[in-house]
This record gives sequence, structure tokens and C-alpha cells, in this order.
Amino acid sequence: MSAAAPSWPRELTDLPFAHVLAPPQEPLTAEGSYDTVHFDQAAYEDPELRSAHFLECAFTRVTFSGGKFRRCRFTDCWLKDVRMTLSDLAETAWTDVTIIGGVVAGVQAFTSRLNRVTFAGCKLDSVNFRDAALTDVRFADCLLRDVDFAGATLRRVSFGGSTLTQADFSRVTLDHADLRDAELGLIITPDSLRGAIISTAQLTSIALTLAQTLGITVDDG
Repeated sequence: MSAAAPSWPRELTDLPFAHVLAPPQEPLTAEGSYDTVHFDQAAYEDPELRSAHFLECAFTRVTFSGGKFRRCRFTDCWLKDVRMTLSDLAETAWTDVTIIGGVVAGVQAFTSRLNRVTFAGCKLDSVNFRDAALTDVRFADCLLRDVDFAGATLRRVSFGGSTLTQADFSRVTLDHADLRDAELGLIITPDSLRGAIISTAQLTSIALTLAQTLGITVDDG
């Protein structure tokens, strides 16, 4: 039986609003409002985008280096092959967003809100999601390295096919968070995995880590 096709739009032409997309007619600014804009092959250095709103926009092969996006909103947006490094995304809101093949590194996204967001084939390196709220979020075939979820709330979040390396789940609140089919390298506290769904094989692989967080000494000698 062949694998089911991804349920997210994989190409620009898959978007229901693709036919009305147009190139940007004005520079990016703080508190700006952008509707059905296609940003393509652009590079932005330290953009000032506080409180800007992007609605039904597409980003392809765009690079953001640094920049302030605090309280920025992304609604019904699609991003492919986008690179974002050392940017401030704290307090941002993401709703119905798909990010494919992106690289997100050294980004501050604490207290952000993500609702119905898909990361597919992305690399997230040293991303700070502390105290963020993630609801109905998918990390599909992603690499998450040194990603900090400490104190965050993850509701119906899945990590299918993803690799988590030194991902900090300290004090995290999980509600039907599906970690099955993921490679787990986690930093946890005693209650970190309450509300998680894992496989028997995963339980075996993290048993020693769980024992250590509970103060259990495992000694076969």
C-alpha cells in the first residue's frame, strides 16, 4: 500500500488563493498590512516588522537575517524554502500556516501562538519556544536541534518522522502530543511527558532518562 499524500499544499499552485497573488508593491514596514502578496527570492536584513499582518501571502526562497517581528501575525500563509536566522518572533501569532523545507535558526519565538501550523521537512536549530502555545501543529520529517519548549503548552502536536536532539521539554504541558515515529533526544523533568503518546520502543529507549528524572537509581551490579 502506498503512503498517503501529504494533506498540506506542497506547491504554490496548490493554494486556493494562488491566482490572486501579486508581487509586493511597497516595502515591508512595521504595522504594515499585506494581503495576497507573493514574496519571491528576496533577502531582508534586519527588517522592522513589529505588529505587521500577513494574510494569504506566499513566501518562496526568501531569507530573513535578524529583524524584529514581535506581535506580527501570519494568517493563511505558505512558506517554502525560507531561511530565517537570529530573528525576534516573540509574541507572534501563526494561524493556518504551512512551512516547507525551511531553515529556522537562532530565533526567539517565546510566548508565540501557533494554531494549525505545519512544518514539513524543516530544520529548526536553537529555536526558543519557551512559554509558547502550540495547538494542532505538525512537525513532519523535521530536524529539531536544541529547540527549547520549556514551559510551553503543546495540544495535539505531532512529530511524525522527525528527529529531536537536545529538545528541552522541561515543565512542558502536553495534551495528546504524539511523539510516535520520532527519534527522541529530550531534556525532561518528572512530569514532562504526561499527556504524551509514545510507542513501546520509544518507552524502552528513554526509560533510563525517565528513571533519572524520578530519582531512580538503576544498578544491575
